[in-house]
Amino acid sequence: MSELLLLPSPTRRRLRLPSGPAFYLQASIVVFFLAGSSAPTPLYALYQREWGFSSITTTIVFAVYALAVLIALLTVGSLSDYIGRRPVLFTAVVVQALTMLAFATASSVDELLWIRVIQGLSTGAAVAAVGAGMLDIDRSRGTIANSVSAPIGTAIGAIGSGLLVQFLPAPTHLVYLVLSGVFAVQAVGVALMPETSSRQPGALASLRVSFGLPAIVRVPLLVAAPALVAAWALAGFYGALGPSIVKRMIGHNSFVLGGAALFALAATGAVTLMLLRNAAPRTVMLLGTTGLILGVGVTVLALDAASIWLFFAGTVVAGAGFGAAFQGAVRSIVPLARPHERAGVLSIVYVISYLAMGVPAVVGGFLVVHGGGLLVTAREYGVAVMVLAASALAGLLLRSAPAAVTSVCPAQA
Repeated sequence: MSELLLLPSPTRRRLRLPSGPAFYLQASIVVFFLAGSSAPTPLYALYQREWGFSSITTTIVFAVYALAVLIALLTVGSLSDYIGRRPVLFTAVVVQALTMLAFATASSVDELLWIRVIQGLSTGAAVAAVGAGMLDIDRSRGTIANSVSAPIGTAIGAIGSGLLVQFLPAPTHLVYLVLSGVFAVQAVGVALMPETSSRQPGALASLRVSFGLPAIVRVPLLVAAPALVAAWALAGFYGALGPSIVKRMIGHNSFVLGGAALFALAATGAVTLMLLRNAAPRTVMLLGTTGLILGVGVTVLALDAASIWLFFAGTVVAGAGFGAAFQGAVRSIVPLARPHERAGVLSIVYVISYLAMGVPAVVGGFLVVHGGGLLVTAREYGVAVMVLAASALAGLLLRSAPAAVTSVCPAQA
């Protein structure tokens, strides 16, 4: 017996996810965070009818989310570079799960606004950390996943919410309860995920708002910024007012078709991302800006022709442009940064994207009420997006092709 007492106890090892499942877990977090952000889109018409608010309020509800994401990115966007990916992700996923429960019990537009703010803050904290975490595990796959996960999530949220609202009971509750359950499972996964970023001093200092960028990414970001603005301004308009445009064109409210507009834009973007994943980043951005110009042009013609099918056809082309422009930008910028700089750099990319998504959408909502109405505003907004995309295309063409390829070689290594 005494010999047994002297035997060393076996070492207890904590269960950890292998790197492969950890990678896909983080990709799924981006997908479902973005799904949660677009889930209210088909419901705006229902909220508007029950709570009696205008199109301006709709765009504000949409935009406060983007503003909250922006604030989080500017303050805690690089925090995971200092304290590790896992603590940031676990906190953000738990908050997101609770936010979905709050959506399910919301009873006024004021509550909806506050919930969107909290949702945006947790999303902003998560997206940079999870994006950098995927790059930590696999630089090549992480770069593609950073681009493709966002539009996939947006598409799933828009069409999934529309289907649940149209065909299942409890339209303002069920979709949020489903998402809350997903986030609860993901929180368990994050708790089991290995840490991929060592702790660094300076966590508190990183909370100060700073726009510092590594020198190596400044020129690529300057070239990519107009493409990001054009792409996400279009996504913001579809997210805020897409269902209203579809309702006006078909003459009645359809939650599925209302969500289908944003779904078509985002899903086509995701497919384009996959098809062009091996193309040079400059080529992808050239195709993206061209697709935005052509696709938005077709949707503007569809508004004049009152053709819903032509509208969706133009949306598909514009979606391809959206996906290519975003992928080309991310692949041109983020992989150039060193590992401890990636979350901060990715934060800047999302800052530009979310500003472009939120601010023009609010302007569009104001013009719907105080300008020429919904369809006139949609035409004017479309023309503005085309001008932005054309300026991005001109900037790319003015920059010599050989220099552009050289600048992104490290991203492809």
